[in-house]
Amino acid sequence: TVDRVLHGRPNVSKKARERVEAVLKEINYQPNMYASALASNKKYHFHCLLPEHDQSAYWINVEQGLHQSITNRRDFHLSLGISYYNQFDAESFEKSAEEILNVHPDGVIIVPQEHTPTKKICDKLTAENIPFIFLDSNYTDIDALAFFGQDPIRSGIFAARMLMLQAAGSKDVFLIRLINQGRVASKQQEYREVGFRQYMREFHPECRITELNLEIASTENITQQLDKFFATHKNIHHGITFSSRVHMVGEYLLKNNRRDIKLMGYDVLEPNLECLKKGIVNFLIAQHSWRQGYECVKALFNHLVMRKEILRDNYMPIELLTLENYIFYNKK
Repeated sequence: TVDRVLHGRPNVSKKARERVEAVLKEINYQPNMYASALASNKKYHFHCLLPEHDQSAYWINVEQGLHQSITNRRDFHLSLGISYYNQFDAESFEKSAEEILNVHPDGVIIVPQEHTPTKKICDKLTAENIPFIFLDSNYTDIDALAFFGQDPIRSGIFAARMLMLQAAGSKDVFLIRLINQGRVASKQQEYREVGFRQYMREFHPECRITELNLEIASTENITQQLDKFFATHKNIHHGITFSSRVHMVGEYLLKNNRRDIKLMGYDVLEPNLECLKKGIVNFLIAQHSWRQGYECVKALFNHLVMRKEILRDNYMPIELLTLENYIFYNKK
């Protein structure tokens, strides 16, 4: 009878059910969800939609976190699929998203693209009662189960504050956008710039921000653009890029022995760290990409298997790395 009440099964009289429920309340009974999940042998398939990338990219750490989170819960019969899309092509995003829907996963992790195609796929997931989580970028008006990533506005404000500490007294700084087909790679980068400019307007209105939209289609093209930019702006010595590929600018500066210019950028990638070690990049802002991937899988697991309540917005720390402290950074 107790087992029938616990699992909501029929064939229990009203009087017996009330007696069992009263005792359960008195002893503050909490079901052992781990034991129940293990006993059920139910299989869960999660699927992640990530931007296409090479082996040196930011997303490699995200993938490692995703897979480690699955491995740590291998007793619960979890599996993970990953599909990829071109960050600069809405059709590529929609095609990969449709392929995921055809798999009928139990939960989905999405790195969003533009708002319209993102909302389109999210509406379909909601209609099929499939929970989804945003990773890296967030749309607060879309009803995701959760979001894991930095607060980009605050990150941009923080970046501006740190840049102006090292550029004290400067009347000019530069901002380099690494673009492909006329666009930056993510909404995160756009919102970081919003926060950056907000801080500069409020606290350093006298400081001019000189911009460069750096097309990254080829190394030769990058060199030509930077040659022209730094030849034209000889008195600017401090700048920032909100991309994870600050090393593209750093390597150019090292090659041309431009140690009078100090850079600031994002993310703990090996090429970025090399520029930090060599002193051409002064600061890197870390955002725990490995942890983002890990926590997304964990949240889906807790929601679907453990029946736990999930916090909607989960912001990663905004951490500043320098030559002196980067070796102590734990990506996990």
